[in-house]
Amino acid sequence: MGSGPTLAEDAYVRGGAEQTAVKILVVGHFAVGKTTMIGSLSEIAPLSTEEKMTSVSESVDDLKGVQGKTTTTVVLDFGRLTLGDRIVLYLFGSPGQQRFVNLWEDVAHGALGALILVDPERLADSFAVMDLIETYGLDFAVAINRFDGTPERTEAAVREALDLLPDTPVVAVDARDKTSSVNALITLVRWLQERAALEQA
Repeated sequence: MGSGPTLAEDAYVRGGAEQTAVKILVVGHFAVGKTTMIGSLSEIAPLSTEEKMTSVSESVDDLKGVQGKTTTTVVLDFGRLTLGDRIVLYLFGSPGQQRFVNLWEDVAHGALGALILVDPERLADSFAVMDLIETYGLDFAVAINRFDGTPERTEAAVREALDLLPDTPVVAVDARDKTSSVNALITLVRWLQERAALEQA
């Protein structure tokens, strides 16, 4: 992670206990479940900038496989989640469409890592987002969003399809379910802690 933030740098005291604030991105391609996941996780009323899709967007947003989608994020989603007594996650979700890529620099600034949501039926759509995450030098974990009717893909198959490094965490998640989503974030946070420890060794 180079000279970027570490898990210990943004510590503050709340309620008599020291807590560490960590900025995490929840990203993925269009209509993969980012807004749903942040909504299921957040302990505060999440900020969402979902807007109704119009006929203008039909020519630029690929609705294949998500024909029932009627809204899209146009700026960002934001939520907060406390893990245990020590770590507070600030969750930022950004739009997955290419036309919103100019927002990424601001959203990615100060982030410690990213959870990349992928759809097992549209894995190829994830490459553009993965390229952006790597451009900003963020460590990441991959969460396979499994919901009703999605095909079963093994971790090995996802790793091969996305050309992931052997140590990149991959976890299955149902973005609608809080427990499942929390487990995915815990996987990412543990990975970030391991990376930080290795760099400090």
